[in-house]
Amino acid sequence: MTRAITILTENFSDWETALINSTGRAYYGFDTRFATPNGALVTSSGGMIVTPHLALETILLDELDLLVVCGGPIWKTDLAPNIAALVAAAHERNIVVAGICDGTRVLAQSGVLDNLRHTSNSAENLSELNYGGAAYYQDVPYAVADQRVVTAPGTAPVSFMAEILRTLGISDENLNAYLAMHAAEHSKSA
Repeated sequence: MTRAITILTENFSDWETALINSTGRAYYGFDTRFATPNGALVTSSGGMIVTPHLALETILLDELDLLVVCGGPIWKTDLAPNIAALVAAAHERNIVVAGICDGTRVLAQSGVLDNLRHTSNSAENLSELNYGGAAYYQDVPYAVADQRVVTAPGTAPVSFMAEILRTLGISDENLNAYLAMHAAEHSKSA
């Protein structure tokens, strides 16, 4: 069973990680858990209140296959929890690490993005951090996977979900059908 933890913060962007968590849990039997700073309740940007399974300070990497950092405005502030060491350690242990929207800032700050292809909301979003991976930035509107790290702009939850599953070694007809279902929305001419 794939063991996944998604890190959520106050005012997290609820649409960004909903697909990977619901698809992973419902279709692939993932053990999906949520961690927040100090294990506190958090409210999403859409008003959804989440009771976490654990405090992010108590995450045990030995019990993890996937670590996801959900985006939200806190990652651009001094109120952001410092999880750079946790993210770097997860990557060093070959755990799939994923960040979407401003969650990619955490990956950049941890040094994980210094030597692999990645994306974010924009190049400027990461370059203001003076991180070492600017030369590897991909200016694309979909998720990018490289060396067991998945990044995406906040507008790409579908490809984020797909790239995480593929990175975990899951690429089957169920995934193809799920992607086709989501792509159908965009095939209608305006």
